[in-house]
Amino acid sequence: MGFMLPSPTNPREHARALMSQRENIEAELDAQFSILKANNIDMTTPLVDREGFPRADVDLYAIRHARRRINELRNDYKAVMNEIETALQAVYDPSTAGSLPAASEEVAQHTSSTDSAESLLAFARVDGVAPSSPAAEAGLRREDLVLKFGSLARSSFTANSLQPLADLVSVNENRELQVIISRSGETMELKLIPRKGWGGRGMLGCHIVPHES
Repeated sequence: MGFMLPSPTNPREHARALMSQRENIEAELDAQFSILKANNIDMTTPLVDREGFPRADVDLYAIRHARRRINELRNDYKAVMNEIETALQAVYDPSTAGSLPAASEEVAQHTSSTDSAESLLAFARVDGVAPSSPAAEAGLRREDLVLKFGSLARSSFTANSLQPLADLVSVNENRELQVIISRSGETMELKLIPRKGWGGRGMLGCHIVPHES
């Protein structure tokens, strides 16, 4: 049986509950994969020998149970990530609460492409970009001004904090985000895919700081 998603309450509390749910799923996934690793097995390794008989050198019951549970957890993880994305949208842009479906980033990005440049104000500045990073591959450069990041615009931020941006990146690993920037007075649209394992810190590989227009 999969994880139950928490009932909506206060948008911020709902988002936090979903993030806690995500952490629980990640922990159980690690535990189930450790069972496979202990048997030197992955998700596709055959469980029969060359003659077609069940292997006697591994714990078949534990492996089959772990594989089944991993598949369930992967589905749960996808669902909770979509819920987190929608919940964060409600937290940082309450006017859209309830108007976006799960996996709404694609819809939000399509909508953002129709925004006029005049209606967007810079809320962040790129202070540095690491070579060969996701940010570098997307085309971000130092001193670029960020007008929109995925579904986030200046109205999504309060005080002098970019926490909404960090939260959005954390739930969009390996998923394309549209970033609208201003460079030397010219507005440009870039495609950025946050990811780990690129050879540096974080999932973007750039330093972004708040900017006051």
